[in-house]
Amino acid sequence: MASDGARKQFWKRSNSKVPGSIQHVYGAQHPPFDPLLHGTLLKATPKVPTTPVKARRTSTFQEFESNTSDAWDASEDDDELLAMAAESLNTEVVMETANRVLRNHSQRQERRRPPEPPAVPSGDLRLVKSVSESHTSCPAEELRKLSWSGIPKSVRPITWKLLSGYLPANVERRPATLQRKQKEYFAFIEHYYDSRHDDAHQDTYRQIHIDIPRMSPEALILQPKVTEIFERILFIWAIRHPASGYVQGINDLVTPFFVVFMCEHIEEEDVDAADVSRVPTDVLRNVEADTYWCMSRLLDGIQDNYTFAQPGIQMKVKMLEELVSRIDEQVHRHLEQHEVRYLQFAFRWMNNLLMREVPLHCTIRLWDTYQSEPEGFSHFHLYVCAAFLGRWRKEILEERDFQELLLFLQNLPTAHWGDEDISLLLAEAYRLKFAFADAPNHYKK
Repeated sequence: MASDGARKQFWKRSNSKVPGSIQHVYGAQHPPFDPLLHGTLLKATPKVPTTPVKARRTSTFQEFESNTSDAWDASEDDDELLAMAAESLNTEVVMETANRVLRNHSQRQERRRPPEPPAVPSGDLRLVKSVSESHTSCPAEELRKLSWSGIPKSVRPITWKLLSGYLPANVERRPATLQRKQKEYFAFIEHYYDSRHDDAHQDTYRQIHIDIPRMSPEALILQPKVTEIFERILFIWAIRHPASGYVQGINDLVTPFFVVFMCEHIEEEDVDAADVSRVPTDVLRNVEADTYWCMSRLLDGIQDNYTFAQPGIQMKVKMLEELVSRIDEQVHRHLEQHEVRYLQFAFRWMNNLLMREVPLHCTIRLWDTYQSEPEGFSHFHLYVCAAFLGRWRKEILEERDFQELLLFLQNLPTAHWGDEDISLLLAEAYRLKFAFADAPNHYKK
């Protein structure tokens, strides 16, 4: 049985992820509350925990938003968003995709070939391109279907912009939209950025300034121009979203968009080590604005992850625990027996969308599918986390000590993962979603 000292180690704050040491719950701006004390998941809306200092009426995020001068506002491009609305994927199509990934993997194992990144069939690259350049909104669902299995690198930047709803479906309207949104973003910079050293905002800016050097890949992030871009993006987003402000973990969500959009302008195969100083200033400005808006679109769908006490994450961790108890009771009981709480390892999985658990190129592949799935970053991510935990079932059951078990879960051996590993993970996640998402009692026994 674990000692109190060992169990409390994960709460200690540290500046970086150090292999071989138990990590604190990364990204917790406020001490996480115990979700077991705040009702079950079957209630319509999660309750925000009361503070011991001042009594507060429990309210939904929507009620809080309506009374807050905030930037959780709908875009003026409502007609474009409707055209790009996330329609449910055809079940047969995605199940066939999952089965095809599994079959291909088995065949490659039999032939003992080295792992190959999963790619859409040769004709699909042309189809993705034709869909992305279409003058109508009709192919939106088709684009999502094609993107679920991975997006070719050459068309990933424009496809992500379309899937996120940042670019309009009509190709003739795109240049004007980009110009307007880029102009709007830099108007925010001109209006707000000089206030970063004011008393009201200096703590926010200081935390951003501290967190960015901790990010990866260091060879890219620590380049002065990139650091400045990330600081501007995160500060402007925080100022325009006072309901949450800046919370550790949001900073990681900038990186995939920035790297993907830079791929259009970097000759090197590995953007992680590219010299950004050689990229023209106007190109960097466009990439910065596009990154800001696409990151904002993502956060619009998971906004309750970063409001006070991060109730969205607390709820998702509890949902993961109850889901795992249904799909693999042996693993669940093993964690319970050794007093390992899901909050101790899965908080970071939700807070950083697994970005701290897998290599960056794997995150990018994962986001291809997340942007193709309805509520991919919020709802489907839960099933990916369940599949991710199941991936280590054997190793988890072999650990018989609290500290060793927690160390393993916080430092999973994914350094050599590739796109094939992510494709298999996604196939299993979809299988779990298909089996459990519509089952009314799958969260509760």
